[in-house]
Amino acid sequence: MRKPGKHKWNAISIITFCLALFLLPAGSAFAAVNKPFPQHTAYTAGTIKPNHVTQTVMDNAVKTKWDAWKAAYLKPAGTGKYYVKYNAAGETVSEAHGYGMLFTVLMAGYDTNAQTYFNGLYNYYTAHPSSINSYLMAWKQNSSFQNIEGDDSAADGDMDIAYALLLAHKQWGSTGTVNYLQAATNIINAIMNNDINQSQWTIRLGDWASSGTYNTATRTSDFMLNHLKGFKAATGDARWQSVIDKTYSIIGSLYTGYSSTTGLLPDFSVYSGGVYKPAAANFLEDANDGHYNYNACRTPWRITTDYLLTGDNRALAQLTQLNSWIKTKTGSNPANIVDGYKLGGTTFGSYNSGAFYAPFGVSAMISSSNQSWLNALWTHTAGSGAEDYYEDSIKLFSMIVMSGNWWAY
Repeated sequence: MRKPGKHKWNAISIITFCLALFLLPAGSAFAAVNKPFPQHTAYTAGTIKPNHVTQTVMDNAVKTKWDAWKAAYLKPAGTGKYYVKYNAAGETVSEAHGYGMLFTVLMAGYDTNAQTYFNGLYNYYTAHPSSINSYLMAWKQNSSFQNIEGDDSAADGDMDIAYALLLAHKQWGSTGTVNYLQAATNIINAIMNNDINQSQWTIRLGDWASSGTYNTATRTSDFMLNHLKGFKAATGDARWQSVIDKTYSIIGSLYTGYSSTTGLLPDFSVYSGGVYKPAAANFLEDANDGHYNYNACRTPWRITTDYLLTGDNRALAQLTQLNSWIKTKTGSNPANIVDGYKLGGTTFGSYNSGAFYAPFGVSAMISSSNQSWLNALWTHTAGSGAEDYYEDSIKLFSMIVMSGNWWAY
């Protein structure tokens, strides 16, 4: 027997609850999640994912890696702010900050606090502007959240922050506490104005690199081609197409001119004699600036991601050679990948770093001929223990892509 008034009360409760949801601020746990993890994106036809484990196993492995990353590196930075602790001293850099913003927007839906973290990271970014362009981020802070070693920007951090804001617009909409699309537009335009050389259409090292050799130099790990396509789509600024085309051109010229047998790219490239070539030793960071080292190790992930999402095949020859070379070099054993190679293939590294082996899993996705290699790389990465912030970040990014859970603006 129905009890009088029961269904009437339930209807009123539901209406009240729905109104409450509507009125909650965007930063609350109840903000709509439009693209919850996992996404299971359909990548370009002919590309592959690991096939020796189920999709659920892959999704759960990503969740496990995210939970560990968050516990180790995502930290409060005062009221309403979060930052990414990138070393034992408690310092951070804009690169790490961009990683944190990307992870939190991608893991929303699984992580119920994702938007709270994201908005806290956004608040930290806006509290640390570059002195050259206030929409860009000062590249480094100490454990007291004070800018150190110069208050200018690094292009990679700027680009990841901008792209994360675009994804946030798709994830949560822009009508809440933060207008993500406007914030993204502001930093994208700032990147064009200060991080892009508009005579060469190259990505500068940062907003500071506007004169001399640095004005035309570029860091290959900044070749975030799908980010660039997102920037063009979001702003309608046709100049981004020039940056996209030039970036693919540089990849091709470095490959054909300096690494035709390996497909490896150098950490830094400089413009000399009308062409782009590997930087000399100690150009910016250390003696290996012209080799495949701790910057360029990200290129198999960064460059392949655009092919997976758009089918743009302008780097396919380079990526195909890269896969062929690394399989041969290591005897198809991911444990034999080390942290450093010269462009001709000579080894100078010795450590089996996740920052190096995990991105090769992404590049392996371009062809079914790499299936067993991809499977081995997935197993090696998913089963790896904690390293440091950099390695653990790149492993997580690579696993998100390998599992089919990366998505585009």
